[in-house]
Amino acid sequence: MNIKESILEKEGRKFPGATYSEVVLAPAYEHAKQSLLEPMIATHKAHLIMLVEQELLQESAGSQILAAICALDKERILQSTYDGQYEDLFFLVESQIMKVAGEMGGSLHLARSRNDMGVAMYRMVLREKILLAIEALLSFQETLLRVIDNYKETIVLGHTHTQQAQPMTFSHYLLGMYDVVDRDLKRLKAAYDTCNASPLGAAALTTTGFPIDRNTVAELLGFPKIIKSAYDAIGGADYLGEIATAIQLTFINLGRFSQDLLLWSSQEFSAIRVADPYVQTSSIMPQKRNPVSLEHIRALSSSGIGNAQTVLQMLHNTPYGDINDTEDDLQPYLWKGLHLIDQVFRLTNVVVGTLEVNEALLKRRAQESFATITELADTLFREANIPFRTSHSIASQVVKIALARGLNATHVTSVLVDEAAKAVVGIPLNLPEEIIRTAMDPEHFVKTRSLPGGPAPKEMKRAIVEREASLHHHISLLHTEVYRIKVCMERLDQLTSHWGKTDENDINTGH
Repeated sequence: MNIKESILEKEGRKFPGATYSEVVLAPAYEHAKQSLLEPMIATHKAHLIMLVEQELLQESAGSQILAAICALDKERILQSTYDGQYEDLFFLVESQIMKVAGEMGGSLHLARSRNDMGVAMYRMVLREKILLAIEALLSFQETLLRVIDNYKETIVLGHTHTQQAQPMTFSHYLLGMYDVVDRDLKRLKAAYDTCNASPLGAAALTTTGFPIDRNTVAELLGFPKIIKSAYDAIGGADYLGEIATAIQLTFINLGRFSQDLLLWSSQEFSAIRVADPYVQTSSIMPQKRNPVSLEHIRALSSSGIGNAQTVLQMLHNTPYGDINDTEDDLQPYLWKGLHLIDQVFRLTNVVVGTLEVNEALLKRRAQESFATITELADTLFREANIPFRTSHSIASQVVKIALARGLNATHVTSVLVDEAAKAVVGIPLNLPEEIIRTAMDPEHFVKTRSLPGGPAPKEMKRAIVEREASLHHHISLLHTEVYRIKVCMERLDQLTSHWGKTDENDINTGH
């Protein structure tokens, strides 16, 4: 027996081959029955309503097909496994419809292809999962604003290049992160708007010769617009890439945040303490409090980045048209990525919402640090009427002298400033002690930086109110959109509720 015959003996001589079934069709069927069955049924109903409204099918035929759709045993389908009898979920469902409706059931596919239908179902699933991801981000922002409000006067050291830089508040850092999440939200919303468009009516790639109404089907399924070009409707894949890119950036940003929190949880920093429900101990070292929740947030974020990158890689160098690369093999990576956003941000929400901040320790570190030296340079410029670069040099000399003598920032006095001034400009500045003490105070440093975007508590209060208004607006928009789609899905049944029923008035009047 030659190699071909040997393979066919094991694989079978007709579609699908055993290995093809195992590697491709069976996994695709599992994903499809779990995620695509409901969108498929909704698409069937919307297309059927349109065919009847356009008088391409009589209402009696539509009623017959609708009864078959409603008779589908969804639970049985969900429990089924792929057996190769039908190529995929579509053909299985179509066969069951035709068993009830007869040959007329085949007319449901009039003026339609699996191409435009498949893309429509993918978009319906994706928009639902994007909305869940958006909800998770908004919930996290809600919690974050409460935490920001709690710590708007908590002095901490800000770092640049991993080195102590300037005093700020813990809220100043968190508000920056809030705005990063806000941009993540903006990108997901943009991806949602791109995704939320109907390809139906494009058929295989050239539309159809039947007078269908693409806008009606789009409206019935909750799509606010159609994809204008029929070829783009089945060949365009950038809506997938846009979602993947939004997922990647969201997880990249969250990973950076979790890395900071992990570092600050270390005993060397002792800046924050993760609440007991989100830490684990060691099997051998009883003193350990391992902030494993933050590690999982970081690890799962990396996993989400990987899923999104897989999508972009699968799109790379593929032809512009209807291809399997954008379909069953790719979609689960996006579904998982969006599901991870929901999961990981819900975890981040409870971890951040229950953090404890070591305020006394952080304030003392800021007081002892030379991070306020910028304000000393500014003060010398204002009070001694000398050029800024000169005041900067004197402030720098103050730090050099103090460090050489083992002093910290609390030991800086007017005498020390005069010594530094003599070394730089040859004469003392003779500034009052109170001015120097104020310049070196971290709380003063923070309060004077009250410009928009600054860490001053007054500015932080204004910023919180501003973000709260925007957040409530976004939450309202989300709820409105979720409700809008829910109403569209319910309307599919309402529009067909009278099909197959004789009007009682007609009976009474003898018509």
